[in-house]
Amino acid sequence: MIRIPVKTASRPYEVVIARGLLGRTSQVLDGLLPQSVRLFVVTSKPIRKHWGEVLEKGLKGLKANYRVVEMPDGERAKRLAELEKLAERLVKHGADRHSVILALGGGVVGDVGGFLASIYMRGLPVVQVPTTLLAQVDSAIGGKTGVNLRSGKNLLGAFHQPLSVVVDPEVLSTLPRREYRSGLFEAMKYGVIRNPKIFETMEQRREEVLKRDPELLEWLIAECIRVKAEVVSSDERESGERRILNFGHTIGHALEAETGYNELLHGEAVGWGMIAAARIGEEAGVTDQLTSSRIRALVNAYGPLPGFKFKPKSILRRLLSDKKTVGGIPHFVLAKSIGEVEIVGGVSERVVLRALEDLRKLACLS
Repeated sequence: MIRIPVKTASRPYEVVIARGLLGRTSQVLDGLLPQSVRLFVVTSKPIRKHWGEVLEKGLKGLKANYRVVEMPDGERAKRLAELEKLAERLVKHGADRHSVILALGGGVVGDVGGFLASIYMRGLPVVQVPTTLLAQVDSAIGGKTGVNLRSGKNLLGAFHQPLSVVVDPEVLSTLPRREYRSGLFEAMKYGVIRNPKIFETMEQRREEVLKRDPELLEWLIAECIRVKAEVVSSDERESGERRILNFGHTIGHALEAETGYNELLHGEAVGWGMIAAARIGEEAGVTDQLTSSRIRALVNAYGPLPGFKFKPKSILRRLLSDKKTVGGIPHFVLAKSIGEVEIVGGVSERVVLRALEDLRKLACLS
């Protein structure tokens, strides 16, 4: 097993990584959960179909009663209305302040299950068991939880660190090809912001990565998590360094909202956002041409990204309501080199609109 500590002020915990770990979940949770605890597994129907029995086997070593609570699949389930339904079902099934929530699923299940845990009876412990690559390398770690508004992504939420994060790369075997590639865009982000080895490996070993080579995939997941854990440990609530994790996300989130959360997967939106960030970085004099070209080439190498239509000025308006906007000024994470980024405010609207217009043309051709 690979154990990576996350040392936040509110709660230190470990991310545990091993192939086949889902069927041995009790090995991670034994000693973390109270005796005879009531465990509520929040998941979606497709995930339960593939991995519900394996998790059941993995929980047998615990003295815990558990009940499965299903929620709809997909980004559109990240709404307050769905959260309320889940909370009502917890009440119906007798969840109390001594219960624990286990979120089994991708980023949506993790975000909603984690937010539910943060507010139900003013807070329950949560265990994150991510089943998509994107959730394993990113969203399950760091305690960010939340739901979307029509105005934008994750505008309602809370920081709620888990008891533990259980990562089993074997669950990715049933992940659809498009979902898997979506997670790879999030993985390459870590190469840009902090660890050049991730970026170089994805450049040099593309075929093995796409074929989900078990050893390489486990290494890639662990290296991404090491970066995330290091950044989150130094800045739990995104007041400083943690903001670098938003590379590609500023425009990516706006694209998701603009397309109604039904045309782009999150990682795909981040992929488009990284292409735009590379262009903005060049225009702003932060990103040199070679670095920009490498970023755009790597995104394209793991594509194709789906095409879509949008109006650049609509995206610009959405940027003003993004969580990363400070005092009405959008802030962008821009690459100084592969492995180093800078947070830049005050980028002119003209530069942003030019990058968005380039992106619009590319998206129309895809």
